[in-house]
Amino acid sequence: MRASAVLALGSLALLASACSTARQAPVVNPVRKQSALDRMERVTLAANRCWFKSGDPAFARYSLAPELSSFSGRPRFLLVPKGRPEAKPLLVVEGRDGSAEILTYGPVMDSGLGSRVGADIRRWNGGAAGCSA
Repeated sequence: MRASAVLALGSLALLASACSTARQAPVVNPVRKQSALDRMERVTLAANRCWFKSGDPAFARYSLAPELSSFSGRPRFLLVPKGRPEAKPLLVVEGRDGSAEILTYGPVMDSGLGSRVGADIRRWNGGAAGCSA
């Protein structure tokens, strides 16, 4: 065989092997790290849907006041007395950039509703979207 024919056959073999490796399963991109704003948007939407839009009587005395546009890297939402958005917050739910943790504090956390609020926030922060455990 001539050298050019051997080179041509070698090139075809190389192309054929390249085609066979191209059929492997695609590489799945890793899940991107969520910012505090990403987490707090998801948690705020879940709280609004599950606590307020559902008509849950446990939250009838409160209003949701989102404060997600934070330049401090701490997006949050507040529970305030219903109809009084300027009142002192009864619950603060706050995310922080660089941390997957969501902080909850305020008088509601010391009430009978505190354990439910904490469980809901932990569940939603973990990625669940449902209203009950």
